[in-house]
Amino acid sequence: MGLLIWLVIGGVVGWLASIVMRTDAQQGIFLNIIVGIVGAFIGGLLFGGNINSGVITPTTFLVSLVGAIILLAIVNLVRRGAVR
Repeated sequence: MGLLIWLVIGGVVGWLASIVMRTDAQQGIFLNIIVGIVGAFIGGLLFGGNINSGVITPTTFLVSLVGAIILLAIVNLVRRGAVR
């Protein structure tokens, strides 16, 4: 069940982060899921709380979203030299 939650929530979080960072047209569902999962991990490290605890709350969802946005900002900075 945990893997399914990672995939679904990771996809949604990655998709929302890509919309915020304006990279939605450049990545598909697979990259959205990866960005969401890695973003949840980054957000959990920086702010505490993540979707791995098994309970999805608005706070853990927001932490995951912020982590995914930070990840996309770092990727944009490395690839383009600007955050956008």
